[in-house]
Amino acid sequence: MAAYAKEKMFYILIGFWLILGVECFSGGSNHTLTIKTGGSVTIPCHYDEKNSLQKKYWFSEIGLIRNYINTTEKNLSVIDHPDQSLFTVTMRNLQNKHTGGYSCVVETEGQPTVTYELHLEVQSAPDVSVVSSSVSGHEGGDVSVQCFYTSRYKNKTKQWCRYKDQSCYTVGRTDTSQNPSVQISDDGRRSFTVLMTGLRLSDSGWYFCSAGEALNPVHLIVSQAEPVSGTTDNPRVSSETGISKNNNKTEVTAETKISKDLLTVWLPVSAALLLLLILVGVFTWRWKQRTKQDKHQNRERNDSRTIDAIYSKPEDPVIYNTINDECSNDITYSTIGDAPGSEAKPPAGGTVYSTVAPH
Repeated sequence: MAAYAKEKMFYILIGFWLILGVECFSGGSNHTLTIKTGGSVTIPCHYDEKNSLQKKYWFSEIGLIRNYINTTEKNLSVIDHPDQSLFTVTMRNLQNKHTGGYSCVVETEGQPTVTYELHLEVQSAPDVSVVSSSVSGHEGGDVSVQCFYTSRYKNKTKQWCRYKDQSCYTVGRTDTSQNPSVQISDDGRRSFTVLMTGLRLSDSGWYFCSAGEALNPVHLIVSQAEPVSGTTDNPRVSSETGISKNNNKTEVTAETKISKDLLTVWLPVSAALLLLLILVGVFTWRWKQRTKQDKHQNRERNDSRTIDAIYSKPEDPVIYNTINDECSNDITYSTIGDAPGSEAKPPAGGTVYSTVAPH
């Protein structure tokens, strides 16, 4: 029982610390985070780099609960990111019972130091909301964030702020100290739009859009730009990317990569098409030659058949007839042509003699 009483007293003291704002963040407790019923939210808790090894936790005034870093439960995760000097708190499936005060706490020499505190309100229609709690862009590019607000916040001050240093850009305010690459425009009805141009890698981080005291967090991720051809003399780019670049070194462009990819694909395809065309050409030429050869052979066959028909006809036999002239004793030989085929065949000598007696 004594141990329980001591623990309860400790939580009560923590509560008093939070109420009195001991070593509290300059923003105080005037931040109200509005989340839709059943929704989720991720909250960044920044701390000094020198405190990266100190104990850190997420403190809830509801039940005086401490959730130390690297704790994962069903609807709550507290994850440390020492490389970014912050830990994130993700709350899921939020209900009305979760409405209350919360704080980011770092223990230094056994004493709790509140680095950030807020009041969470779970609503059916959040006073301030965003379409997406995470947006991304490329180095040198642009990104746009639309922040919505309810009618009762129509005349409230609209801002786009960075969690880390609480630097804000305000709608309608022209301040030369503000970054001209951040532009905010309010439609005067239900939303305002934040446009960030010429993104840098250092722009990555956590922001929130607010109307009055109501806010909603947004995580911006800026990725490295695609490599460009030629050299770069901009030391800022080199320092932010952490890459040592030689001014005489050229980088392969995205277009060159695409060209190489196309060459890798189209070279074998072109070779295959060329081989196919060659095969088709050879086949066509052989076919034409074969056709001409066949025609020539047919012509020769026809000519030989005609010649054979002409020379294969047998010669007509020569028939001789002997005619006696009553006025002369001489024998006259005459040749009778076109002897009918029914006539008697000549003797073996090949000549037929016929004698005509005198009357």
